[in-house]
Amino acid sequence: MKTEKLKPSMPENAKRVFKGDIFEVFEWEQEMFDGSVETFEKLKRPDTANILAFTDDGKIIVIDEQQPGKETFFGLPGGRIEEGEEPAFAAKRELLEETGYACDSIELWHSVQLIHKIDWTIYFFVAKGCKKVAEQKLDAGEKIEVKLMELEEFLEMLLRQEIKGSEIVMKMIKEDLIVMDREKTFEKIKNYFV
Repeated sequence: MKTEKLKPSMPENAKRVFKGDIFEVFEWEQEMFDGSVETFEKLKRPDTANILAFTDDGKIIVIDEQQPGKETFFGLPGGRIEEGEEPAFAAKRELLEETGYACDSIELWHSVQLIHKIDWTIYFFVAKGCKKVAEQKLDAGEKIEVKLMELEEFLEMLLRQEIKGSEIVMKMIKEDLIVMDREKTFEKIKNYFV
């Protein structure tokens, strides 16, 4: 499966001014509408892959994760795409490392760049036929407990923002997978703000 990098990309005249372990900072000169020139900046970080992973019996794999310096959170399996790695391969690798599950099939569902000033694509894959095939192989900074949830429970937690994934909710709304009553929504917003 071939996946293309989303725009916006880094301008051709951008020069790297800092390289850290995760982030790089780039600067470039940009002509303004009045003819003046300003310096612009943009961060770059490795792209990431997240997986909506379903078992044969229709349960979704959710991780209860803790990382140093952060509170415990619920999320989807996933992580950084390594240099030269295809996003789908990274998704399968992260699924196996974080959960011990492998999938029969994987397909790109959605990709997004959330922040214009960061060159970072987040890929969302749907994995089906997931089976436990190995033990977890976690990074030193990960504590992960695997949870198998019914889809309804997952959606309720997602909508209550108990699972990291606002971009998933937005994609589901755009795809009309989450049906909202427009009239009630407009009335509530009008009463709230006006």
